[in-house]
Amino acid sequence: MSTVEQPVEVDGDKLMQFVFRAVDEVGATLNAALVEMGDKLGLYRALAGAGPLSPAELAERTGTAERYVRESLNAQAAGGFVEYDPDGGRYSLAPEQAVALTDTSSPAYLPGLFQTAIGSVIDSPTIIERARSGDGFGWHEHVHDVHEGCERFFRPGYNAHLVAEWLPSLEGVVDKLERGALVADVGCGHGASTILMAQAYPNSKFVGSDYHEGSIETARSRAEEAGVGDRVRFEISPAAGYGGDGYDLVTMFDCLHDMGDPVGAARHVRSTLAPEGTWMIVEPNAGDRVEDNLNPVGRAFYGFSTLLCTPASLSQEVGLALGAQAGEARIRDVVTAGGLSRFRRAAETPFNLVYEARI
Repeated sequence: MSTVEQPVEVDGDKLMQFVFRAVDEVGATLNAALVEMGDKLGLYRALAGAGPLSPAELAERTGTAERYVRESLNAQAAGGFVEYDPDGGRYSLAPEQAVALTDTSSPAYLPGLFQTAIGSVIDSPTIIERARSGDGFGWHEHVHDVHEGCERFFRPGYNAHLVAEWLPSLEGVVDKLERGALVADVGCGHGASTILMAQAYPNSKFVGSDYHEGSIETARSRAEEAGVGDRVRFEISPAAGYGGDGYDLVTMFDCLHDMGDPVGAARHVRSTLAPEGTWMIVEPNAGDRVEDNLNPVGRAFYGFSTLLCTPASLSQEVGLALGAQAGEARIRDVVTAGGLSRFRRAAETPFNLVYEARI
């Protein structure tokens, strides 16, 4: 018995609404490159606090070509990233825009996020092919903008919250750090979190580790520049194989979900913790259900998860692929499967959840 498909009636108004929304998405995609242009050419820094400027004046201040600057400013004005005065034909940055686009000390600083997005898009043709085969794409395989952009995005948040809020939210950890503790910062990348803790707690010793050799080279250089080389060392090693034991604190910042075998990493953490040691896990802010994450932050993190996090996990043994939006319940499952019985949410920000785990 055959069935006859009934024609689907299309609402013309809804169709056009979707088309214009899609056009807005194309503009947003292109704007990511324009934000990176404004950042790397110094356009935002020159605009910040300068008052209204013409494209020619901005081009002169930044040593750039006026015609490129004019087109970029028009696109940025259409997207609400700069202000435009039609009477004077000049452009400016509102104070809030200036903070988000130029203040590297603010947790609202955004250029690193755009840089990471651009790097992810650059790598997307390869990711598309890996999606056909199911193969992974390692963190080390990504272009430099991904590595640098991630640090530039996450570092201001760590600067704002790590010492002031996150570490104090853990039971007894600050007292140990002030007296002198042994700390392992696993998946440390360029070492921003490791160096920040070392600067705050000079009596403690820190071991940063990451499987990516290029990141560790950068971390070592940054530690020397920061003057903490006497109490920080960095090693190239996977999360389930970093050296040492008796750690009073093990930290993982925005990396557990990227690991191929997070349960194996959890077991290794348990084996290296001191009896009263603490594991601090910082993960993207996510709910346990898909519908909990259908919001702007969840959308961005699901996108990064598709292009960065999931491929990274699939490139490693086990390939559990938790994804950036794993949520508290799945992180708890990983921790308890690794042999740690105590687990709680200790702190949170709009972008991160901070968990405390203990034996």
